[in-house]
Amino acid sequence: MKLYLILIAACFMGGMVLSAKAEEKEPLVIEMLNKRGKDKMVYGQDVARVEVGQTVTWTPKSKGHNVQFVSVPEGVEKVKSKLSKEFSYTFEQEGVYLYVCTPHASMGMIGMVIVGESDVNLDEAKDHKFRGKSKKKFKKILKSLEG
Repeated sequence: MKLYLILIAACFMGGMVLSAKAEEKEPLVIEMLNKRGKDKMVYGQDVARVEVGQTVTWTPKSKGHNVQFVSVPEGVEKVKSKLSKEFSYTFEQEGVYLYVCTPHASMGMIGMVIVGESDVNLDEAKDHKFRGKSKKKFKKILKSLEG
């Protein structure tokens, strides 16, 4: 009888593990584009919100784009992807991740990923110096976070 109860408990626990894995978030896909509406040299979305442990995959829909983290939470390495290549990153730490397309940063090709409920390093991200159209775009992104 004890063995039977142990088997039932093991099956129940196994089902819980499988259920938890089924609830994991799907990777978020952000396209790297030459054009989105009237805007040129853009990512598919300006601000993405994900959970800790979730993966974002940036996919080039046109050649010549990449992802370079320019502001990240303390302890996180700033990464830079190769040009014209799909790039995936799993976010393991809460905070604000600010990124640019290296060749088109001054043209406004910037984006932000907010991980979890924390904006712990938002002030540091605000200190990043942008050039060209990215200055105006970053102000627009920050304003969108207020509302």
